[in-house]
Amino acid sequence: MATFHFDLVSPEKVLFSGEVSQVDVPGSEGDFGVLAGHAPLVTTLRPGVLAIYSEREAQRIVVDGGFAEVGPAGLTVLANLAVPVDEFDVAALAGMIKDTEEDVADEKDGWNRDKLAQKLDRLKALQAALGH
Repeated sequence: MATFHFDLVSPEKVLFSGEVSQVDVPGSEGDFGVLAGHAPLVTTLRPGVLAIYSEREAQRIVVDGGFAEVGPAGLTVLANLAVPVDEFDVAALAGMIKDTEEDVADEKDGWNRDKLAQKLDRLKALQAALGH
C-alpha cells in the first residue's frame, strides 16, 4: 500500500512524524480517512480519536481542537490536545464534566453560561468518542 508523510503536533511536542498508510481524522464535519494521493483539504478538528495506520499496529490518539491540512507533502495535524488513548485519564475527564456541569448551573451571566455550556458539550463529545 502506498504511504505518505504524516505529522501530529501538539503545543507540548511532536507526537508523530513519519510515513503512514492511512490516518482517520475526527474532522468538524465528520470523520474522514486520508490515504496517499488525497485531495488537498483544510479543516478543523472536533473532539475525538485520531487513528494512525503504519507498518506497526494502529495507534489511537485522543485529540481536541486544532486543524488538519492535507497537501502535496502529506498530512499535518496541529492539535490543541493530543494524548495517546492508553495515557488519557478518563476519570479526570469525568471530574471535569461534573465540575463544568455545576459551573453551568451556578452561572448567572448568560454569556458566561453559554461559554461554559460549549465547553461542557466538547467534554461530553470527547467522553462519547472514548466510549464512556
